[in-house]
Amino acid sequence: MSDNLVEVRDLSFSYGGRLVLRDIDLSARRGQVVAIMGLSGCGKTTLLKLIGGQLKPTQGKVLVDGESVGDLDLGALYRLRRRMGMLFQFGALFTDMSVYDNVAFPLREHTDLPEAMINDLVLMKLNAVGLRGAMDMMPAELSGGMARRAALARAIALEPKLIMYDEPFAGLDPVSLGVIGNLIRRLTDTLGITSLVVTHDIQESLKMVDYVYFISDGVIEAQGTPAEIRASHLPFVHQFVHGEADGPVPFHYPAEDYALDLGVAHG
Repeated sequence: MSDNLVEVRDLSFSYGGRLVLRDIDLSARRGQVVAIMGLSGCGKTTLLKLIGGQLKPTQGKVLVDGESVGDLDLGALYRLRRRMGMLFQFGALFTDMSVYDNVAFPLREHTDLPEAMINDLVLMKLNAVGLRGAMDMMPAELSGGMARRAALARAIALEPKLIMYDEPFAGLDPVSLGVIGNLIRRLTDTLGITSLVVTHDIQESLKMVDYVYFISDGVIEAQGTPAEIRASHLPFVHQFVHGEADGPVPFHYPAEDYALDLGVAHG
């Protein structure tokens, strides 16, 4: 059995005639937290969709737990997805269900477990994210950080081997952001799962991930451990890590010469 739970080999993907990802090689070992970073529109979420089987590669392979995702029929894909968890941006909780029922939903949907056992499992997952006392609350009553933690409890309900996080830190205050980061690290270590984190939050991510891939214009621009990324002299990585306004990603959108525009405006 390979140490890598996820392997992406020579992957390219196009929407229509537009190339979104090109020649992507990426791997994530069991028990590892791997961050996928880059600017908006660079292909990060598309990569998650390819790993989850929502999209099929134009070229190359995506292997999860030894299975080629793009080659699976619908039944086999659904079976593989039961070994995956997904934390959507902003949580995506069912608004008309309590926190308890949100976490119980995948257990009721995908297993034949008796309700008493489901109850024990739900309480266990909620306790792991610190929300057992909030089990009767509705999503509208939760803060942003609490909603994200409830969604995380739902994502681990079926005890998956892989959890994918799409911008888990978006919109959170500093305390909630730190709590979610610590939870991702702790649950990965405790459960021995693999975590793939798509994020813009470079500083929080570098505290808790094992490896980072930077995507720019559809290709992997850089990769390495957090220490290697911090020390990188690559202009794109340096700009991203330090939040600089100008660099390989320019501050100004391409335009005609400013003086010419002023002349046209006042001509």
